[in-house]
Amino acid sequence: MTTAPTAGSGTTEPGDGTPRRKAVVVLAAIALVALLADLLTKHLALITLDDREPVRLLGGAVYLTLTRNSGAAWSIGADHTWIFPLITIGVVGWIVWMAVRLRSLPWAISLGLVLGGALGNLTDRIFRAPGYFVGHVVDMVSLFDPYGQVWPVFNLADSALVSGVILAVLLELTGRQRDGSRLGAERATDDAPAGDQDTAGAEPGGRA
Repeated sequence: MTTAPTAGSGTTEPGDGTPRRKAVVVLAAIALVALLADLLTKHLALITLDDREPVRLLGGAVYLTLTRNSGAAWSIGADHTWIFPLITIGVVGWIVWMAVRLRSLPWAISLGLVLGGALGNLTDRIFRAPGYFVGHVVDMVSLFDPYGQVWPVFNLADSALVSGVILAVLLELTGRQRDGSRLGAERATDDAPAGDQDTAGAEPGGRA
């Protein structure tokens, strides 16, 4: 005889859509915040940093300097700008596909950061000069040098992307799965003796 999970236990059946909905909502909210913040910072950079010398902050650890990048980091692929929107669209499609089985809040945060960052730079590629799908990305943050000689000049979308990827790597290394399970817990259950697994589900007094 099977019994339903007790109220407040926090457990859900695989077919229950509630945890997935929550994870998807978190993913979408993180992506939207990252996208809007990126668009806002780029707008402020365009109206405050255009035609002026780099702004020195934190004793020279950070500089604010407006650049427009047609390629990737260090202007890699600058002559093939059109390929970057296609890659980004593929990443967005992959994240949407992943959301179908997403039930992990940490993974929702990670994928939300990646999605928001990807959409931020994709917006530049599509809508900014010199034209559709060949637009230049607006960057404004340079580390330790005013002109990106130490580290590529970047924007908030890049920061969101990198943070999301780093979090994803950490989640993979710690065995956290996108469906909310953990590899270590699954291995422990699989390695347990058959007798232990049988008695684990029995109630005191020998009633199953």
